Amino acid sequence: MAATVTDLRHRRGEYGIDAPYVPLWMGVAAAAGIGVFFAGSAFSAPAIAIPAGNIGLALLLSLADYVYTSRFGKFDVWADLLRELNLRGDEQVLDLGCGRGAVLLMVAKLLPRGRAVGLDLWKTSDQFGNALAATKRNEELEGVADRVDLQTGDMRTLPFEDRSFDLVLSSLAIHNIPDAVGRASAVDEAVRVLRPGGRILIADINATREYETRLRQRGMTEIRLRPLGPRMWFGGPWVAARLVSARKPD
Repeated sequence: MAATVTDLRHRRGEYGIDAPYVPLWMGVAAAAGIGVFFAGSAFSAPAIAIPAGNIGLALLLSLADYVYTSRFGKFDVWADLLRELNLRGDEQVLDLGCGRGAVLLMVAKLLPRGRAVGLDLWKTSDQFGNALAATKRNEELEGVADRVDLQTGDMRTLPFEDRSFDLVLSSLAIHNIPDAVGRASAVDEAVRVLRPGGRILIADINATREYETRLRQRGMTEIRLRPLGPRMWFGGPWVAARLVSARKPD
């Protein structure tokens, strides 16, 4: 039986923090600002203390928002997105840049007769503790190891045949490719391995207009770009994830 929305939001695995150097920097900067505030107050220097305190508080709030999104918000958003797809349960699904399996293992719960394939380069700069072994542990904890395949590879040159998948997903991954040509290649590859009638969902914090344009150039239909709301703000609305979705013509 496929999972319910509640099942999708209930996690047994450990999925780490996205881009862990970012909250680390926020925490250090917030502590410095608050420290300057108290030092300035002690030495009767409000012109220094007040701005520093305000900056420290703002960074602390941004840090809290970032951690919430990375640990909770993105899971709720993806649970909603996946349920909206109304999957049959026998699909072949590919997750590009799957990391420790946050989205991959969630969609696997909806595939009692299908298969979920995750591909990643396993870089810890992209996600804390990102490793093939960590994702394997999570698939066991989530009870979906029998329907998940993990592969090491580059999303710009996918090791799959044309028209292999009914659904291609990517969450906060393609923007890690540093150049526009490489990002376009990743989108092209996603389209190549997608079956006619299949769908693509890409959630990201940068370059979503690029993805939208490239999908249009590749002849995709039902292309839509939309914000994902406060649950996927990484520190505030200035780093907000958006979703690009499309369908491959039959």
